[in-house]
Order: sequence, then C-alpha cells, then structure tokens
Amino acid sequence: MKYQTLQDILFRLPTETSHYVSLHSIALLQQLRLTSLIAKGVPADPVTLMGIDFPNRVGLAAGLDKDAKCIAGLDALGFGFIEVGTVTPKPQRGNPKPRMFRIPSRQAIINRMGFNNDGVEEMSKRIQRANFSGVLGVNIGKNAKTANEDTLSDYTLCMRKVYDQASYIAVNISSPNTQGLRAFQHGDELAKLLEGLRLVHRELQQTHQKHVPLLVKIAPDMDDEEIQTISRRLLEFEIDGVIVSNTTVSRSALLGEKHSAEKGGLSGDPLRNQSNHVLAMVASEVKPKLAVIGVGGIMLPEHAAQKIELGADLVQLYSGFIYSGPDLIAESSEAIRKMWV
Repeated sequence: MKYQTLQDILFRLPTETSHYVSLHSIALLQQLRLTSLIAKGVPADPVTLMGIDFPNRVGLAAGLDKDAKCIAGLDALGFGFIEVGTVTPKPQRGNPKPRMFRIPSRQAIINRMGFNNDGVEEMSKRIQRANFSGVLGVNIGKNAKTANEDTLSDYTLCMRKVYDQASYIAVNISSPNTQGLRAFQHGDELAKLLEGLRLVHRELQQTHQKHVPLLVKIAPDMDDEEIQTISRRLLEFEIDGVIVSNTTVSRSALLGEKHSAEKGGLSGDPLRNQSNHVLAMVASEVKPKLAVIGVGGIMLPEHAAQKIELGADLVQLYSGFIYSGPDLIAESSEAIRKMWV
C-alpha cells in the first residue's frame, strides 16, 4: 500500500488523533510482520559514535513516541536509532487541546503539546517490557508545575530512572511549550544546570559501571553570539553531544498561512534554513569533541545529506516522516551513504 493512500486517510482526522492512530497502526503492522507493506529496506551504513554502534545514520526525533509505546514498530521501519520522550518525572496532560496543527501547503506542523506523557516510571516499565536491542535515546524534561529552581531535580530524577535502559540520554532545554524552559540555555542558569547534570552523570557512570552518553537539545531561536556561548559551555562541561535543533517560535516563513498565528513550536520545511544555520555554527565550535545530531526540516533525502555536509554526524526525522512517509528513512540513509562512496 502506498503511503500517500494512508496519508490521505490520516489527514482527514484531527491532527493529534491521526498521530496516535499512526502509532497504533505501525505497532500493529510490526506485530503482524507486515511492515514491508509501507517501508523499504534500509541500506546498511554503520557508524560508531559516542561508543554506540548505529546501523545507519537516520534516527527518529523525540516527540513522536513520547511514551515508548511503539519502539519495536518504529524500529521495524528501518530507523538507525529511536529517541523516545520527552518524558517528565510525573505524568502530565500537557496543554489544552487543540494543540497540534498541520499546514500541508508548507509541509509544516505547529505544536504546543507541553510534554504530555505518562511519566518516567511508566516509560521505564515499557522500555523494560520492550526488551529492545537497538539504539534507544531517552529525551528528558521537567514538569510544568516544577519551579524553575527545582528544574535540575526533575532532570536528574529522570536520568537516574532510565540510565541503565537508555543508549543515550537527551536533555531537552529547548521546547517552547514549557514556560521558562528556554531560560536554561543561557547564562548562569545554563552553567548551574550543566554542572549539576555532569555531577549526577559521573555518579551514575560509576554506579552502573558504564558510560551512557549525555546530550543536550537546543533551540534554533538564538543569535550567533548565543550559539557560540552555549556551544562552548557544552564543551566546558564535557557533554557528549548536541542535538540541533528543536522547533522554532518564529513565524517569518509562514506569513499569511492558516494557523500561522497559533502559539507553539514550528517544525517541518520552514524550519530547515534556520536550523541549518545553527547546526553549521555549532558544528564549527564543537567538532570533533562532541557528537552532533542534525534535526529540523528534513523533508527530502538531499536535506539529510545537507545536514551531514554542515557537520552533523547523525540526523533525525519528524515532520518529514509524517509528510513523506517511511520511505524517507531508506532514501535519506542511501543519500548519506553515497557521500562516502
């Protein structure tokens, strides 16, 4: 069955409803061993990064499988790695609905989900039950009701809970949908957070006798000086990697479009140039000491290759996966693989 046929059906549903229907459908196809009906085989393009062996360089970004309900199904589509979350210490409903909006004319999505999830305890149980042998990243965040001065406690609680289950842990300080969160990308707040994370990370490394890489996911809405500052802070505190980038609050590329005035983070095609600018700057500052994952606006295979050219070691899909379907995984992986031939 062509993905376009499925998309036509899914896009008739409310945006958030189609999101969950899609996940359930992917899980069901995997259980019935019918994933090949919607996905191509993905060429092998192994790479070792941060001590992790990735079967290919194309991963799934956080946000699609917030609660780790569909790990096996998504893995069967051919992703080289899967990032689940964002997860918070306590369950929370997120922001009021409607909170997700498609803009098909621009291949874009606006969301203000607000870290809706079942909490880290439930996620940990699901990961354990999944018994997944692939590369699994866990994206962690803070609860909306947690005071800013207690933010570090939320992150470290999540880190402790999933440390022995994750291939890597990604710290989300860049979602625009949790009030005050992006303040932790700057100044003393950033330094205090990174210092606290590093101390707990070292403690967990000793306790579990293994190193689980720690990454930070940053926003695209920073000027060049801010980009340089956060890059140097990540180096200073010996973070393992950086994910560039989260969604943007800018609407300059959506003027006149329906839903353009909706609050939340914008992803998809309009994000690509802005995200790529931040990616290139960050890579020039932190490579080769830090691993770099490029995400934002990958709608075509050549967009994935472009992020590698700009300095990314790996890439992640989200909106492109929704608009273009599972074939984008194999096609992006092949485009990247051909860069080395």
